[in-house]
Amino acid sequence: MLNRFRSLFGPASSGPLPAIPPGERVYAVGDVHGRLDLLEAMIAAIDADDAASRPAETTIILLGDLVDRGPDSAGVIAAARTWRGQRAVRILLGNHEEMLLQAFDSDEVMRQFLRFGGRETVLSYLAEPDQYHRADLAGARELMLAAIPDADIDFIRSFEDSVAIGDYLFVHAGVHPDAPLDDQKLSDLRWIREPFLSHDGSFGPVVVHGHTITDKPQVRRNRIGLDTGAYRSGRLTALGLQGTQRWLVEVRDNDGTITATTRDLA
Repeated sequence: MLNRFRSLFGPASSGPLPAIPPGERVYAVGDVHGRLDLLEAMIAAIDADDAASRPAETTIILLGDLVDRGPDSAGVIAAARTWRGQRAVRILLGNHEEMLLQAFDSDEVMRQFLRFGGRETVLSYLAEPDQYHRADLAGARELMLAAIPDADIDFIRSFEDSVAIGDYLFVHAGVHPDAPLDDQKLSDLRWIREPFLSHDGSFGPVVVHGHTITDKPQVRRNRIGLDTGAYRSGRLTALGLQGTQRWLVEVRDNDGTITATTRDLA
């Protein structure tokens, strides 16, 4: 299915501008990582921006890594599930969601999960956090199994690997430049950095991704990176697309005051 993109572009510097199909609008949101406050502000900002624009078939894509590192992964999952019940919201499975799901069955993955932000996820679900601090690895898994509702696990298992709309491909981490798009490994879609980030040739579609933190959105001819490190920077970034138009919706935590701005993207 995705190989059809190979014929859309020649070299990344030439050819028609990438576009979303007529009558459609897309918003893609970068890595949230447990920042419920920023996600709630982004939901409000996107809903307002969409309502203020001419009618369109709107799709919202969360690029994955909703959980871990920030303080309220449980709240983020609940907010995302509610939003998906209200609108056309599609959610990608990030490497942190992958670790969460695999941690139930693997001690090694459980250790990695807790070390790289899963601790905060487990704590966000616990009514009594002291239980976690007294637990060993097996105890932490038992707490996680008991605390995270089956409905949340089923919701996370429903997340997608990629989304293709118009001349754009939405993935969590990126794609491997040497593999056809139909033959990408899931590990690359969720984990890759190099050689994806430094590749300057065409991927076919423009790849919109998160996963790799940058101080500001990275806009390249062949890819757009939207992970602005929400959990540590207080900045959550979304990309808006309609036709050949592109714009950014940015939410910032300024010492406890959260603001949202929208600006055109050249």
